[in-house]
Amino acid sequence: MKKLFSSQDAFELQAVRSELDALSIPYMVKNEFASGAIGELPWQDSQVELWLVDESWYARASKVVEALIQKASDGKASSDVDWFCQHCGEENGGSFEICWSCNEAK
Repeated sequence: MKKLFSSQDAFELQAVRSELDALSIPYMVKNEFASGAIGELPWQDSQVELWLVDESWYARASKVVEALIQKASDGKASSDVDWFCQHCGEENGGSFEICWSCNEAK
């Protein structure tokens, strides 16, 4: 067995699990229910981990993980960038799709 992925972010972990399930890549979840032990155990020992049952899947599975992480980081990066409205010139936060001043779309 080979460790593939671990994360404190439950949504990120579930996204990886869903992709692996969709591709029928066999994996095992370690420490899935250990979050209640945080404080009694070091956080590193209670972090949820995904392990590949068959190491021959590692190349394909790691590409899946890399693609999801890249997609998530691209989404965060684009939502952090402020933008100026083409209609009224007002500055808007990156997380907004509509200008707060004139209600024009990004």
